[in-house]
Amino acid sequence: MKNQRPGGRLRDPFDAPANAPDPGAIQALVQAALKEDLGNGDLSATLVPAEQKARAELHLREPAVLCGQAWFNACFRALAPGVQVVWLVEECARVGTPGIVAEVTGPARGILSAERSALNLLQTLCGTATETARLVRLLSGGRTRLLDTRKTLPGLRVAQKYAVRCGGGYNHRMGLWDAVLVKENHILACGSIQVAVDRARKMGKGRWIEVEAEDLDEVSQALDAGADVVMLDDFALEDLREAVERIRGRAISEASGNITEAMLPEIAGTGVDYVSMGGLTKHLRAIDLSLRFT
Repeated sequence: MKNQRPGGRLRDPFDAPANAPDPGAIQALVQAALKEDLGNGDLSATLVPAEQKARAELHLREPAVLCGQAWFNACFRALAPGVQVVWLVEECARVGTPGIVAEVTGPARGILSAERSALNLLQTLCGTATETARLVRLLSGGRTRLLDTRKTLPGLRVAQKYAVRCGGGYNHRMGLWDAVLVKENHILACGSIQVAVDRARKMGKGRWIEVEAEDLDEVSQALDAGADVVMLDDFALEDLREAVERIRGRAISEASGNITEAMLPEIAGTGVDYVSMGGLTKHLRAIDLSLRFT
């Protein structure tokens, strides 16, 4: 079978090792955030003498998964040469008790100017990781795992997908270049699921192919065409169970479409391999963090 490894094990495109944040991507995002905030310069920071040093504590105000240290650090290093950031909690740690999680020392002006951008990024990534961890717990005890989507905040794709991994979730494709996802309009434009998958295979790039199915008939078509992953879009629970049974051993199954947290335990009960939720990265609440001079 096209989607099997030697020994008969299905190739799982989502079960890949989590990559460390790319330094180039971190710097690009940080520079964009600082440029947006600073403009031609920080007027308020000029109230403080240029030579003044400062020490600040980073306070976490609520339980959270701490995520985004690299982005936080990069903001201060860009504006405050010689700054030191000492973390008291490890990256991706689940912190149950509010308190001081980091200390920042260095030029006061630079710390003041970088503060908002650093907090914006950290709060957003902590929020993504924390929400992911909360939803992953609702799936515990079964085989179903949580997937993100491309429904990320503009400019934050790489960072948020990293945060999802910190929270215990898994990444779907990063963008349009790293996999083929055959959706309704692709099927209509190509004429059939079989034609769309055949054309994808002829690309010869070794990319995995996923087909979005809207009913059980399309599930069978996707399997016959040799899809690696079958996305079950907006399936009723009974149809989802039937689809999972048809797919098992032939492809990876993914439940998707208007899924809420209340639905997760029942969806997990079907034995589907993955459930994807766009709200994981677009309907998030920033974690309450603040930086205070001492």
